[in-house]
Amino acid sequence: RKALNHELSELFSEMWDADVHRLRPGKDYTIEVQGKAGPAQPGDTAVQDYAVRHLFHNVNEERLRSIKTFATFISLLDNYEASTGIAEVVTPEEIVENNCFLDAILATEVMRLAHDYLLKKNLAKPSLADFKHQLYDIWFQLYARKEGDRPDSCGFEHVFVGETRHGKEILGLHNWVQFYLQEKRNQIDYKGYVARKNKTRPDKDDQVLSIQFSWKGSVKPVGSTFIGVSPEFEFALYTVIFLLSEERVTRETVKINEYELQMVVWRHGHHIGTAYPVLLRTTSE
Repeated sequence: RKALNHELSELFSEMWDADVHRLRPGKDYTIEVQGKAGPAQPGDTAVQDYAVRHLFHNVNEERLRSIKTFATFISLLDNYEASTGIAEVVTPEEIVENNCFLDAILATEVMRLAHDYLLKKNLAKPSLADFKHQLYDIWFQLYARKEGDRPDSCGFEHVFVGETRHGKEILGLHNWVQFYLQEKRNQIDYKGYVARKNKTRPDKDDQVLSIQFSWKGSVKPVGSTFIGVSPEFEFALYTVIFLLSEERVTRETVKINEYELQMVVWRHGHHIGTAYPVLLRTTSE
């Protein structure tokens, strides 16, 4: 395991504290972790279900939609064609929506912290317009997941919306808002939590979870996700890690609040391929 990155831990903890839009467990939403998920392989279509009920028991949607970064984020979720290999078409309205979302997150303290840090490292330009352009390119610029395909994917779609490959395998979908909305429409079936070795079951206040679920007929054996955090918080973390490294895959061990995490970011040329947190341990253990 890589040593703890103290510099990033400090920055990300500052962002955590500055994340005023984060929803509070038990107040703004309630989850039910239920049973421990069984074994599964990518591409499975049926697995044992150890969770009869939804993961999200309730979410205060009024609060969610009253926060500009969440509201503009939610409007982006229906802009993508899920299967890889099918070209994405970006309409002028969608470009406007992407820009509205970036404007909203750039107005937050969390993104200001990210921008300031990247400025110090000479990895971003001082002007917000330039920084926004850079974010657009990293997250929204379309590319082909597989060589020879038409542009069918982008970092945002993969990480926050989710994609399917050959109708069999679930790619990405590491965002709790998308999970909640898909679950509400009965598109997602939560199968149970995925336990770490010799660890107790997660509790309803945990804001990082490993879960198993099915979506559009395929099973995701293990997906990890932050719960309740704002979109700007995830954007800030993944963008910083992406820009700090030229490697195809970067894994940074950080401590944020009570969570020791491995943050994983895959690069696809100048764009984000995928990004997600892996929970290593919590200090309450």
